[in-house]
Amino acid sequence: MEGLQGEVKVPLGGDRVYKDQCVYSFDTPESDDGLYVCLYSFLGFGKDYVLSYCTRTGRKLFLHIKRNKKVQQLQQAVTEVKKPTKLALGVDGGFDGGQVKEEYEETYSLVILPEHTVITLPNAHLPDRLQQSIDGVIAAENVSKKEALLAWEGEKLPISKHASSLQQLDNGVKIPPSGWKCSRCDLTNNLWVNLTDGAILCGRRYFDGSGGNNHAVDHFQQTHYPLCVKLGTITPDGADVYSYDEDTMVEDPNLAEHLAHFGINVALLTKTDQTMTELEIDMNMKIGEWSVIQESGKELELVFGPGYTGMRNLGNSCYLNSVMQVLFTIPEFCNRYYSNADTVFQSVITNPAEDFEVQMCKLAVGLLSGQYSKAATADQTDNKEIKNAKEQPGIAPYMFKGVVGRGHPEFGSSRQQDAQEFYLHLVTVIERHQRASKGAGNHVDCLKFQLEERVQCSKSGQVKYSTQETCLLTLPVPMTAATNKVEVDAWNIKKHQLEEKKERVKADDIVRAKIPFTACLSSLTSPVVIDDFFSTAINDKCSATKTTHFATFPDYLMIQLNKFTIGSDWVPQKLDVLVDVPQQLSLDDLKGKGSLPGEIELPEGGATQVATVNIDESVVSQLTGMGFPLEGCRRAAYYTDGKGVEAAMEWALQHSTDSGVYMVVMITTVIYSQCRFCCSVYCC
Repeated sequence: MEGLQGEVKVPLGGDRVYKDQCVYSFDTPESDDGLYVCLYSFLGFGKDYVLSYCTRTGRKLFLHIKRNKKVQQLQQAVTEVKKPTKLALGVDGGFDGGQVKEEYEETYSLVILPEHTVITLPNAHLPDRLQQSIDGVIAAENVSKKEALLAWEGEKLPISKHASSLQQLDNGVKIPPSGWKCSRCDLTNNLWVNLTDGAILCGRRYFDGSGGNNHAVDHFQQTHYPLCVKLGTITPDGADVYSYDEDTMVEDPNLAEHLAHFGINVALLTKTDQTMTELEIDMNMKIGEWSVIQESGKELELVFGPGYTGMRNLGNSCYLNSVMQVLFTIPEFCNRYYSNADTVFQSVITNPAEDFEVQMCKLAVGLLSGQYSKAATADQTDNKEIKNAKEQPGIAPYMFKGVVGRGHPEFGSSRQQDAQEFYLHLVTVIERHQRASKGAGNHVDCLKFQLEERVQCSKSGQVKYSTQETCLLTLPVPMTAATNKVEVDAWNIKKHQLEEKKERVKADDIVRAKIPFTACLSSLTSPVVIDDFFSTAINDKCSATKTTHFATFPDYLMIQLNKFTIGSDWVPQKLDVLVDVPQQLSLDDLKGKGSLPGEIELPEGGATQVATVNIDESVVSQLTGMGFPLEGCRRAAYYTDGKGVEAAMEWALQHSTDSGVYMVVMITTVIYSQCRFCCSVYCC
């Protein structure tokens, strides 16, 4: 044992200790065979990989960690289902995704390979350095807890700009501790007190007809008094404060002082009404996306085996999970990362936890092997409590999320992201590693295709053809193509009547527009008018007509349906529709034919201009806040050139299906030559 002390290291503060998951698989200390942590590299290994690592590196000393669930917790897990109290996922008081918190007890042992000699711990006869190494690994915080964000909560509320200089009127208003009523109607709930004049008024009407009558916001529009507090939420710890001027929930550090002005002693008040967070949680639980995801009220049949493995939410990682589950149904990706996994694992020794190829293969094996998707055994099926608790927990791709998001300002964070943007980012990362490894072939090619754009000058009739390669087709959802338009119109009238009567809109009564997928596809080839087109045929600006077709087809067509449209009030709306996708579909009519006989192409060349790219980041920020993709927002801000957020929003919606709209704006100066005057405003 003394001779092996040189093979161990004592982990320091900056060392990465992988003691919660194998670097090559999703084995954990809770797995049947536990986890082995190398006392030199601090890498974790499942039983299937630890001996191979020992053989390749000569490392012999491993700390074996086995974590067992406490029996009493198993019984409590079946019976205790707590209602969420935070608009959060994976944290105390937040949504738990159907999972329950469980307590474990850990056992440790020292394992010497390849003999597999096991020394039970604690052991007073171990050399000092070896004992220090073991103690350091046990005490160290796991890398997944340091770098992977396991939970999300709503953003921290900003401090209101009015908090330190709020004007409060000396009008003699004193507010009693109870018995409140809106000063403009008879409502006695959802009441807000204005912190400038002490007026008590009802809040906004919610989309389902519940809530208030908008009297508090009406009061602000008349007086411009900015801050109000929701009565019933005031406690010594704070309250719900809303700033109409800033149009958001805010923090007021001087809240106790502001309330005391109207005779309210926060120390004596207790909570009697729902906070805005609790109201939002109720909406999510009753009629929101959470219920849809959970498929409330339905008895779901559990499925197990290869290809039926779930992925845990690591805190706003739904976008990542959905994209990876889809990609690993494609044979080219399965062959590259699943069938080739052992070869990749054998080739990477030094730092497999941070190697993109290793983590892609690890994820492929985790999803496709069926190793982490097994039904309860025969003796467990007789015990209903154990059976319910044994639903597959899914795999947690901490290491993959860290590797694929490394260096990216969005995907390296815990914020909500767009699956379409992540898909494009992932394709870029895959191709970058493919080029670096100089591997033969490119499995991403199965996703690529070319779009043919044809632009015809309205004055000369001459045309310009161009092609652009992409791996994603973005399509609008044409609401005018709804097959149940009569029913939708009738529902909208009924909904308006319910809102007028302040009656709740029941989720089961909602009528959604049914849009044929073929109508979305047809919009691809619909002519688009381009204003201010510079025609090299007449050497002047005029209008032009652009049409788009497929120049080539991919093996697998990835499609994004644009979820936004502009309402009659010019406010962007998120669509809530049903799109009917057929099992079989012909794209022959969407194939381009290239230059036709008799067509005259626009001349090449043209004057050269130099322009500086000016992008208003405030416009970009507002558009991304509405849910538009970042690069599309940057292009919208650029091409509307300081005309404001409304013009940029209109541009983004009009051009959301254009093939180049999500190209990255990276340049500071653009040379406008042929590209300025040719078929597309996006080639610059």
